[in-house]
Amino acid sequence: MVRAAGTGIAVLSCLFSLIGAGCSSNPGGTVPQESRYTRYNLHYISQKSNNVASYANFTDYEGHDFLPYNTKVEVKRWRRGYEIKAVDSGTVILFDYNSKNMDGMSGSEYLDLILSPSPVSYSDLTPEDEQGIRQGKPMVGMTKQGIMVALGYPAKHRTPSLDDNTWAYWRGRIGEPRLVNFDGSGRVVSITN
Repeated sequence: MVRAAGTGIAVLSCLFSLIGAGCSSNPGGTVPQESRYTRYNLHYISQKSNNVASYANFTDYEGHDFLPYNTKVEVKRWRRGYEIKAVDSGTVILFDYNSKNMDGMSGSEYLDLILSPSPVSYSDLTPEDEQGIRQGKPMVGMTKQGIMVALGYPAKHRTPSLDDNTWAYWRGRIGEPRLVNFDGSGRVVSITN
């Protein structure tokens, strides 16, 4: 009898977890269990008791900071996306992910874009790129690769293609995005705040 009750509880528990997964904004896909490394600076803002980040890249807002690229992190699910924890510093970031605004890209596909299984190396960075990456800011003269490392992967609902000559990055949860404008050779010519 106890065994049957235990089985029933296990079945109910599985059923509730399936129902809960179907009702939440589950980012989909599996999360790798091993440690990974950030491919780009991972921007976040400190709000109340949490550090929050988003696929929309909170790049310049009160309480803003970032994990530098090549930071070793651990990732696990969070109700609206992922919890990303920096291994060395212990910094925990709640990362909001919405596949609808990333052209249907699953959460695991997105994580593969922003995280790497091993440290990354960028060999073609300009002095402007290196300065912008260190500061986590866009600067005139940077390349598209430098902007990506400094600010992160732009959200597809405002930057549908990396071939576009304007990329959009948000400062925080509200307001208009900052626009980074490139010339035909892929160098930043202006930044619209």
